Amino acid sequence: MKAIELEKAYDPKSFEDRIYNDWNSKGYFKPASDESSPVHCQCEKCQGNYTVVIPPPNVTGVLHMGHGLNNTLQDIVVRYHRMKGDNTLWVTGTDHAGIATQNVVERKLKAEGKTRNDLGREAFLERTWQVKEEHHNIIVKQQKKLGNSTDWDRERFTYDEGLSKAVRDVFVTLYERGLMYKGQRLVNWCPRCGTALADDEVDHEDTQGAMYHLYYEYADGSGKIEVATTRPETFFGDTAVAVNPSDERYTDLVGKKLKLPITGKEIPIIADDYVDKEFGTGMVKITPAHDPNDWEVGKRHNLEVINLLTPDGKLNENVPEKYRGLKPEQARKLVIEDLTEAGLFKGEEKMNHSVGHCYRCKTVVEPYLSYQWFVKMKPMADKALAAWKNGEIQFFPKKWENTYEHWLTNIRDWCVSRQIWWGHRIPAWYCQDCNETMVSREDVCKCSKCGSSNLKQDPDVLDTWFSSWLWPFSTLGWPQETEDLANFYPTTALVTAYDIIFFWVSRMIMAGLEFTGKAPFHDIYIHGLVRDKQGRKMSKSLGNGIDPLEIIDMYGADALKFTLSYMCAQGQDVLVDKDSFKMGSKFCNKVWNASRYILGNLEGRTLIPVTDADLTELDKWIYTRLDNAVANAKDAFEAYRYNDGASAIYEFFWNDLCDWYVEATKLSFKNGDEKEKDRAVSVLLNVLEESLRLMHPYIPFVTEEIWSKLPLAEIVENRKKAGAQKIITNSEYTGLLVDAPYPEVTEARKNVEVSARFDVLKELIRNVRGLRTECGIDPALKISIAIKVAAGTNAEVIKEKTDMIQLLAGIKTIEFVDANPAKSIGTVGTGYEAFLLVDENINIEQLAAKFKKDIDWEKENVRRSENKLNGKFAEHAPAELVQAERDALEVAKSKIEKLEGYLRNL
Repeated sequence: MKAIELEKAYDPKSFEDRIYNDWNSKGYFKPASDESSPVHCQCEKCQGNYTVVIPPPNVTGVLHMGHGLNNTLQDIVVRYHRMKGDNTLWVTGTDHAGIATQNVVERKLKAEGKTRNDLGREAFLERTWQVKEEHHNIIVKQQKKLGNSTDWDRERFTYDEGLSKAVRDVFVTLYERGLMYKGQRLVNWCPRCGTALADDEVDHEDTQGAMYHLYYEYADGSGKIEVATTRPETFFGDTAVAVNPSDERYTDLVGKKLKLPITGKEIPIIADDYVDKEFGTGMVKITPAHDPNDWEVGKRHNLEVINLLTPDGKLNENVPEKYRGLKPEQARKLVIEDLTEAGLFKGEEKMNHSVGHCYRCKTVVEPYLSYQWFVKMKPMADKALAAWKNGEIQFFPKKWENTYEHWLTNIRDWCVSRQIWWGHRIPAWYCQDCNETMVSREDVCKCSKCGSSNLKQDPDVLDTWFSSWLWPFSTLGWPQETEDLANFYPTTALVTAYDIIFFWVSRMIMAGLEFTGKAPFHDIYIHGLVRDKQGRKMSKSLGNGIDPLEIIDMYGADALKFTLSYMCAQGQDVLVDKDSFKMGSKFCNKVWNASRYILGNLEGRTLIPVTDADLTELDKWIYTRLDNAVANAKDAFEAYRYNDGASAIYEFFWNDLCDWYVEATKLSFKNGDEKEKDRAVSVLLNVLEESLRLMHPYIPFVTEEIWSKLPLAEIVENRKKAGAQKIITNSEYTGLLVDAPYPEVTEARKNVEVSARFDVLKELIRNVRGLRTECGIDPALKISIAIKVAAGTNAEVIKEKTDMIQLLAGIKTIEFVDANPAKSIGTVGTGYEAFLLVDENINIEQLAAKFKKDIDWEKENVRRSENKLNGKFAEHAPAELVQAERDALEVAKSKIEKLEGYLRNL
């Protein structure tokens, strides 16, 4: 037959887009159960469902490398289960990202000198939909470039018609069950966004501040007390000062009145267990409207609640006129000046303290008294905890279970209303005539109580996560009883980063249990974040972000996917820079070049049926190694150990197949007759075909391109002619690789004896190569060696495979001896000793000079190490550095001993 030519250079740009369009247009990303799907099924009904829903990226920008990692990991496991024969579905989509998207549009308007109020709600929403479409199109393009094998016909958006219906149904259902309520509470308020935030939407950062010490005078003029606060400008909202009831210093003061500075307003001293009597003076100012703890104290003592802030974060009419309209930090400075003048300011202490910031715009968040909608979380959290304890869900790695348990155990009610325009409008209507509140799945036109049509819908929208927590089932058609919901829910796995366990993972479990009675997924794989080489989070401000498309343009999607998966160890962040992706590129290039060599050797060959009996010991060894790689890869897939799977296929293909097997088979092409050459190339093609199936989930594009060049029909036909085999798999598949069956672990391939014998061969060849390097001998120079072999050991294989040793170690002659030969340099291995013979081809004087020079170098290393260890270094350096120096000293001494032995042998 003719040789099959692959292009000389690996060029992913020449085939990745073409291959992706082919997969997608032919429907290979659809589950096997779809009538239009070409995907094969290995049994009459598929082995089982495997469903994944993508964490929907926000339509506020473009995908970053964190998305690249997340999408890559999902694609790998989805492709594996599709090849495994499972009825596989990967649901894709995007998130409307309420506050984030609204911020993007408002920034655009600000550049035009406008605000959202200038446009009005409807026109503003039109502009926002335009932004959504622009970013959505970019995101889809990026996902396709990455190679995401998602079913695009099932793509969803958290603000589409179907999900909007699901959101409204859930809101009303929660209201009907008494789990949704509206009330006046202290909430986290972002003055910049002008909206309430949930507790987990506040990022707490250590910030430079101060503790300010103030004096409050007794109303009767009998003296004064000292209180400390980080927010002195809030004292206008103080409605009490609290002490611990067991604090004997202040027992007689409880009930006494204090006079607030500047205002003259009187407030009581109260007793409450909240106060730590050991901290500071043991007296705490209570400002119920501006501190969560004070809010709880205020409720217990029925204290007045005085809100000091406007929605945009400035002081309001409840403070003296001179402070009105000021931002808190401006008012703070003025308050200190006025208190100092009045003799009521003692001083300040600089300190770092945790300050909440908006997770989207980074503005300092204010505690703010407001009417909002809340979800009662405790009943749902209890169900979610029980589901975990009962084994309905499991985390990979397990350490994240502690985070999950802690958060659900300490959960607070969820503030779900947002004072913005982009998002799901709250389905509540208020009668303007009788004040009735109506919550409904359908729009309300008439008051259910008085019949009035004078109604107003709540202007607020729901938190973005209120639609996202329904994602696993709403994307499949819920609340309708759809076929997809019946077939693919609960989903199988969730792959996401650890930074949204609170926001999303826990809430999805609660929603799934509450509204479907089932946990939405069983496996939860939590991966790390992508960071730069210094361990810093990638961000625009640091300028250390990496664009996935740029990497794909440089190296190809396979290189990006393989590098990220290879570096993604469970429980660890992934540290990369642009050069990191060269590793994945080199591996793909290796796959390309090895395949090019094999296919190029088909010229003049005839593919023949090969039976197990036709296999050489070398063939049996590579099948043993292939079976080991398949077993390791499958174990890694099932346990979501992506880096272990990537390592398994890397070690097999690069080391076992390319460096050893392919190189050793060159003997067949060099010395074998025509029949042997046909047999050898037929085995090579069988191994390559299965290797491509093994590697496909990790490097789908390059494996599919090579697969398309294989003479598959002939390979399959010859397997049929060979009959039933145990070692050579009998896959009869000839379609696209994306749908080919994944290799199976085959017990008959495990040959411990052959593996042990070849381990000795590999060790010998490595040792001889090492001697070459140590002696500085030109790799191109053929050398002579002598070998002593211990009888009855696996090392006897050396006598049988001299031609292979000569080929792979660059050996001219091999002599088997019983005693150490003169003028030689030796190395010891498992059951043998090997000696490099110093003959006329090797310049003894030059070699001796090299050894002496190396000895002098190592002696200098010994001197330096001993001086350090005998000096102050050993006393003051960290223990690990001292031990490292001791280890380096022993290595240097060992090298000297070895080199001096070489000199004696010369």
